[in-house]
Amino acid sequence: MRAVRTELGWSQERLSVESGLDRTYVSGLERGQRNPALQTLVRLADALGVPLHELVKRAEEGARAVHLQSGGDSSFSD
Repeated sequence: MRAVRTELGWSQERLSVESGLDRTYVSGLERGQRNPALQTLVRLADALGVPLHELVKRAEEGARAVHLQSGGDSSFSD
């Protein structure tokens, strides 16, 4: 989500306004401290102008990269 947001040149504040979510909630999502409901993901994807599956795919890719950087193996899965 952060990658898409920053590609658009948006701040967390802008995303919060566009999605109708609190900025601190958006921040928590980006830091992996929150687990969004499906409806929240739909709101974020709509606000960012990307299909939901693209938002999820990019989140998975980001999680995989973090896992590998922390010394995890390449067979990462949820």
